[in-house]
Amino acid sequence: MKTFEVNKSFDDINARIRAGEAVVVTAEEMVEIVRKKGAVKAARKVDVVTTGTFSPMCSSGAIINFGHSNPTFRASKVWFNDVPAYAGLAAVDAYIGATEPTKDDPLNKVFPGEFRYGGGHVIEDLVAGKKIVLTAESYGTDCYPNRKIEKEVTLDDLPYALLLNPRNGYQNYNCAINLSDRTIYTYMSILKSNGRNATYCSAGELSPLMNDPLYRTIGLGTRIFLGGSIGYITWHGTQHNPGVVRSDNGTPRRPAGTMMVQGDLKQMSSRWIKGISMQGYGNTMAVGLGVPIPVLNEEMAAFTGVSDSDIHTQVVDYSYDYSHGVTRNYGEVSYAELKSGQIEVNGKTVLTAPLSSVVRAREIAETLKKWILDGDFLIEKPVILFPSV
Repeated sequence: MKTFEVNKSFDDINARIRAGEAVVVTAEEMVEIVRKKGAVKAARKVDVVTTGTFSPMCSSGAIINFGHSNPTFRASKVWFNDVPAYAGLAAVDAYIGATEPTKDDPLNKVFPGEFRYGGGHVIEDLVAGKKIVLTAESYGTDCYPNRKIEKEVTLDDLPYALLLNPRNGYQNYNCAINLSDRTIYTYMSILKSNGRNATYCSAGELSPLMNDPLYRTIGLGTRIFLGGSIGYITWHGTQHNPGVVRSDNGTPRRPAGTMMVQGDLKQMSSRWIKGISMQGYGNTMAVGLGVPIPVLNEEMAAFTGVSDSDIHTQVVDYSYDYSHGVTRNYGEVSYAELKSGQIEVNGKTVLTAPLSSVVRAREIAETLKKWILDGDFLIEKPVILFPSV
């Protein structure tokens, strides 16, 4: 059992928030504080560190209840703006996934496909207050005799709409390159042949799980910024994999932890929920997400003081290795190098580009900081912590 010079509880920190005495800083600001003061003094000074990320998060979607008709109805097939939703839940419940394309999308038949509209766009349009065409079919039963519904709805018309994302906020991810002799189209965007560009998808030092790398304060019930409103972590996300190689500061050097999150779609903003079309790959959705990290002790101060130069990821070839499960990489690079705009791979200079917006991540961290300082947002102690290493 570790002993610490500084020991604060969630209740201690919330009492300071209620009293207007809490010291709240963003993860970027904490880097400099820890560098200048050290972890112990930083822990005494700072109560909460705010984080943020805004990037494509494919494993996202929404549970929608669209209300009963007269005569009553049990949906077996559902579409929103011609995008199929899963109807195998209950009478008028459906789940629409962010990556689902329209039912008549040509996909990659004419390669590379454009994927102009999908589930992520439907969710964005609903949040933006736009009208959506709901179409639903049924085989009919004695208790639910109606066989078809077609009508325009807005988010306000829906009795219930919950953003429910099974896997968000990946804790680190690959830097992707393409070592083949042709351009390829991936969920890491378009990769030019012969390693002429590289893409990455993390806010680095601002990224939520990089600031609590061993999940000391994050778990079931953690209150977060989600889509411009308040949401919650409801479990560790799918593909959560804490047992990867890590640096001495605890940060993983490979894709690791993930979060399952949810929140009231009706409270969200289309600024933070964006449908995306990825040429040659498909549809997805960008999600704005931020997690407050309570500085309980000097260990948490050190974790939240991690900088881009302290966080590393692997360079992976997406032309063959990734698609064929080959566990090989072409070196490791820091996020400071990635954010500089170029890295070195196989002795060559390679230009880099982010899929994650640092500008938006910074805005989320600042927004969450303001909510806490204004006393509108308390830090929720998780009921169950995430599984760790």
